[in-house]
Amino acid sequence: MNTNLYTLRLATPEDIPAALEMKLAAWEETYADQRPGSFFDNAHAALEQQSDWWARGLAQGAELWIATDVDSRIVGVAGGGPSADDDADTGIGIELQILYVLAEHHGTGLGKRLMDTVLGNRDALLWVLEHNPRARRFYAKHGFVADGRIEALADDWAGLKEIRMLRRGANRG
Repeated sequence: MNTNLYTLRLATPEDIPAALEMKLAAWEETYADQRPGSFFDNAHAALEQQSDWWARGLAQGAELWIATDVDSRIVGVAGGGPSADDDADTGIGIELQILYVLAEHHGTGLGKRLMDTVLGNRDALLWVLEHNPRARRFYAKHGFVADGRIEALADDWAGLKEIRMLRRGANRG
């Protein structure tokens, strides 16, 4: 695992279209068996609108990290921010909100490097699709545990569920 093959940096507004294309490619790799083709067609059609949304977010202080390979191609993205969960009992303020790595780079350590860049060694939470065993194993390997909260998704994601995973004690020992 040589994660030095990748450069990590904060995305600029100019990076957003390519980062979203990469994210969509990762969706297609990961969710093709769970979403109809029209889902991906709609996602492609909404890329310009998504780019505008992300550009506004960056302008307001959001952070999106990108990983580029030796050819300067974006191969991973990650971002986080304050938890938007409505239950304050977790006591966790940071949420990993996005983490995608193209399949050809799975197993290289890039996902962990991106996650660590966003979260550091802090306690954190995230939401992951219930039927995404690879991602669930990855997060469990890095200290995240499902806490029993499950949310049914709506709109384009209707019919799927996400589970919440928490990582506690990250700053200890």
